[in-house]
Amino acid sequence: MNEQTSISSGRSGGRASRRAARSAPLADHLRPVRPGLSGGTLKPLTDEGMQRIHTAVLDVLERVGLADAPPSGIAYLTGAGAVLGEDGRIRFPRALVEDTIAMANRQITLFGRDPRHDMELSGTRVHYGTAGAAVHMVDVLTESYRESTVQDLFDAARIADRLDNIHFVQRPMVCRDIVDNRDMDLNTLYACCAGTTKHVGTSFTEPSHVAPAFEMLHLMAGGEDKWRERPFVSNSNCFVVPPMKFATESCQVMEECIKGGMPILLLSAGMAGATAPSTIAGAIVQAVAECLAGLVYVNAVKPGHPAIFGTWPFGLDLRTGAMSIGSGEQALLTAGCAQMHQFYGVPGGAAAGASDSKLPDMQAGWEQMCSNVMAGLSGLNMVYEAAGMHASLLGFCHESLILGDDLIGQALRCVRGIEVDDETLSVEEIARVCMGGPNHYLGTDQTLGRMQSDHVYPTCGDRTSPKEWAEKGKPGLIERAIAKKEAILAEPSAARFDPETDAAIRARFNIHLRA
Repeated sequence: MNEQTSISSGRSGGRASRRAARSAPLADHLRPVRPGLSGGTLKPLTDEGMQRIHTAVLDVLERVGLADAPPSGIAYLTGAGAVLGEDGRIRFPRALVEDTIAMANRQITLFGRDPRHDMELSGTRVHYGTAGAAVHMVDVLTESYRESTVQDLFDAARIADRLDNIHFVQRPMVCRDIVDNRDMDLNTLYACCAGTTKHVGTSFTEPSHVAPAFEMLHLMAGGEDKWRERPFVSNSNCFVVPPMKFATESCQVMEECIKGGMPILLLSAGMAGATAPSTIAGAIVQAVAECLAGLVYVNAVKPGHPAIFGTWPFGLDLRTGAMSIGSGEQALLTAGCAQMHQFYGVPGGAAAGASDSKLPDMQAGWEQMCSNVMAGLSGLNMVYEAAGMHASLLGFCHESLILGDDLIGQALRCVRGIEVDDETLSVEEIARVCMGGPNHYLGTDQTLGRMQSDHVYPTCGDRTSPKEWAEKGKPGLIERAIAKKEAILAEPSAARFDPETDAAIRARFNIHLRA
């Protein structure tokens, strides 16, 4: 567990000064939860289970391999020691895979435009954020769905920028109002970066779109050298088409992103029972095999390039074939993948926190909390799709993003765990209270001193009594989330570019958002 620095229990003044101290923002190291807390206490896979998965992965890579690599990929991979079979499949000798794991970048920093939001990916350090490619927005007032727009994406980034427990913003939705793919890719990049100074993840539909994206990023960063020093955007790359095929154009995109200095999320998203084995262990084997093939690919292009091991196997409801991303099986898939990332010692990410429910209701709550808590406890470095995602990834909801911040705060408190030391064991505190003391702990130095550093308080969640709740007009979660959304969006984006930079970007690119 991460050690927490305790607030001194000594009195520093009267009640008013203590109340003022509690209302002031806490220093980052005193916050009860924060980015990068260490998980890893949940281990659904045994040591023997992980070793057997590893052995199966090596067998699959050597016997089955992957099909459909582009010519450039074949050259990179065979140059590194992979074998091109007569059937066109690239196979990976065990020694090549093990050598790649040994040489891969094992500690990655994903930068924000603001250094406060830098994330260190290593060990079991946990970070939560958005992701996905929803094509609809959820309207909570009318309980209906509509197509998502670039304004919706910009607003999502602006909201996420203000939420403490959303640590990064990977594009959560598609700009359905932009029909040209090049314009859509570039406007997606612009909208995310103009909305947040946290790390951004995005994707590109064609290799030719990567060069102009780098031109835009160099403008945002103040030059190519500054971009390469602190790349604040990563490429979410679906480099495989499960089962066990390379996605040709995505591989070419990946090569261009590597050359431009952009970190890569190697994303394998098989569907258990459809494009991946139906068993949890089998789906993990395939996802790990595909991502190890991607890791060999990345390191063949540029040894040590920052790559996130993105095993994203999804579950299916085998009765209907519908996605079951809110299921317990999904939570186990994600937690098992996190263990395999740690088995190899490489930074990794997977999906958790999404819901099959169409609205932010009770079903959404249990589904989102189950997988978010399990992902965090398993020590997953990057928890993607952790807030706002509904309808099995088809819909995104701004209000749910805000409610998800509360939910993730509680999940992170579970990740932080229980600190046991002389102070937290409270022997002296118990003695003072019970022997000549007030016989309660309300208002004691320890209670007042640790109430901010030990406890997470919800922003939208309601802990009032039924009487107080009724006196306030019986406000609901959705009402509170709407009010918070409107307050955030009423203010200018704190991440907006300076006028000169923004003008330069708009002069070069067809930006759809109003200046």
